[in-house]
Amino acid sequence: MPFEKVNSKVVKVDVARAGGVVARTGAMLFYTGDVHFSPHQVPGAAQMGGLGGFGRMAGRMMQGEHEHTMLAQGFGDVHYGFAGLEVHVVDVQPGAILRVEASRLLANTASLQTSVVSVASSAGGGRGVMGALRGAASGALTGQGMFTSQISGQGSAVLLAHGGVFELQVGGPAPVIVDPQAFVGSYGDVRAELTAAVSWRDAVGRGSGEALQLQCQGQGVVYVQASEQKL
Repeated sequence: MPFEKVNSKVVKVDVARAGGVVARTGAMLFYTGDVHFSPHQVPGAAQMGGLGGFGRMAGRMMQGEHEHTMLAQGFGDVHYGFAGLEVHVVDVQPGAILRVEASRLLANTASLQTSVVSVASSAGGGRGVMGALRGAASGALTGQGMFTSQISGQGSAVLLAHGGVFELQVGGPAPVIVDPQAFVGSYGDVRAELTAAVSWRDAVGRGSGEALQLQCQGQGVVYVQASEQKL
């Protein structure tokens, strides 16, 4: 993989070997060689235009929520890290999809196709205004954003987390149940559905994130951080 972990919080990448690297603004720590950086736009905001006024509002929310990124090109090694958070490298293969909240994505090779999609569409929550509203409600209740990064193709990506990341295999007859606030992302053909562990009245009264759960089914991997702290 192009990304090499220097320690638990820093990765190093040979930019030429990687074919370019896209990383969140402020993640570059230092570099050696002849490397240049330019602003990079993550696709996705235009997808909400078909929803009229709500789509325009959602587009503005998306622009404010997804992280600004920079493209590194040239020859040399770049070191990346962010806010002292733990890093986790994922090898993305053709046919699989990596879904991760934008704030938890540190960097990825430029060869990968990355877009910002609504939580509703990425989780199968339906289309149109009602689907987008369900996605917004899910994001507000779980502490996740309304939009998520969807990554496909072939290359590598680096995730961020509090306390490190561990991988849970999904594919057995029983779903994998995850605390939404500890959920980092998923890889493969994984469907994550938000469910209530207790009644709605109890959940609102207690204000506990544990009243809501993510049921993960399908085939693939779920990434979970060792903390409920939001980035």
